[in-house]
Amino acid sequence: MDSAELADVLATVRAFVREKVVPLELQIEADDAFPAEVIAQSAAMGLYGWAIPAEHGGLGLNAEQDALLAMELGYTTPAFRSLFGTNNGIAGQVLVNYGTPEQQREWLPKIASGEVVASFALTEPEAGSDPSGLRTRALREGEGEAAEYVITGTKRFITNAEMSDVLIVFARTDPQATGTKGISVFLVPTDSPGVTVGPHDHKMGQAGAWTSEVFFDSVRVPGANLIGGQEEAGFRAAMASLNKGRLHIAAVCVGQMTRILDECTDYAAQATQGGRPIADFQLVQAMIADSYADLASSRALVLDSARRWDAGADRKLGPSTSKLVASEALGRVADRGVQILGGMGYMRESAIERFYRAARLFRIYEGTSEIQRLVIARQVLKGAHRQ
Repeated sequence: MDSAELADVLATVRAFVREKVVPLELQIEADDAFPAEVIAQSAAMGLYGWAIPAEHGGLGLNAEQDALLAMELGYTTPAFRSLFGTNNGIAGQVLVNYGTPEQQREWLPKIASGEVVASFALTEPEAGSDPSGLRTRALREGEGEAAEYVITGTKRFITNAEMSDVLIVFARTDPQATGTKGISVFLVPTDSPGVTVGPHDHKMGQAGAWTSEVFFDSVRVPGANLIGGQEEAGFRAAMASLNKGRLHIAAVCVGQMTRILDECTDYAAQATQGGRPIADFQLVQAMIADSYADLASSRALVLDSARRWDAGADRKLGPSTSKLVASEALGRVADRGVQILGGMGYMRESAIERFYRAARLFRIYEGTSEIQRLVIARQVLKGAHRQ
């Protein structure tokens, strides 16, 4: 996509987010759901497939373009981006990067259009930030074209599972393997016999973004549903998707900080104490300055990391550093936002209160801050920072 086309996309999304979605935030919070017309309009705009290659019906945005779009999407409740985040990100990218041509032709156009919602079923009760501990099993029966896999296990915190049509399921095909070995990945239609999706979780924040447990009770899938057509590609596929997902989440954090800073500056200019706008008070100004510094530095880091991703120069150190820095910065900016608004920042009708609760999750999903620090340290010790 050229720069003029991208500018049009970003302008259209910015207008939709700010004019349509932002006014609905309180309703979305109360209902824990999005109005059907928002979902339909999002699909019509191509938001279910911005990161899917154009040959499969998507917009084919590269990493830098993806980051710029994510910053616009992040200006409102992060649940909005979650509606289609798995299609573009961690679920869709497994098929983009590892699917066979037949799997890509069958699924990617439907994922890009929003006809199909895909979920990334990796996390388990004992395998979160470290997926090497997963216990879900996929045992092969038969050989050749008649081969089937029988999947048994439980997944947890699976985004969009309750509304999904297909699950990208990670399971051990070698029961003797441990750690990162023996993990494969499968396409499992959600309506397959033996698949049960639990009710969506009630979370601290991000109402409208649904996560659920998913149970697999001897679920049979044909061998053709083994993504990539080979076993033991699952861990590589998961890590590749998560690395790009970390860059995207960091960009969403930038969008969240932008919204919080706008809310704070608007409030500070209007609210008065002692007959003066609180924006005149130097300690308020200091909090605004610190928040802008967090926002600007995070934005620069994310865009630089995205450009290096597109150039093929770095696909580990930059994404993890961006995710760590931006998610931690978002927590500080959200906390200052509550402080600037004072009592109003603690009220449920305040956007700052909702963004404060939503911010906490960014330091957990797509790999916790602690995991990012481990990735960063390992890459630096290997000399990746010298490139």
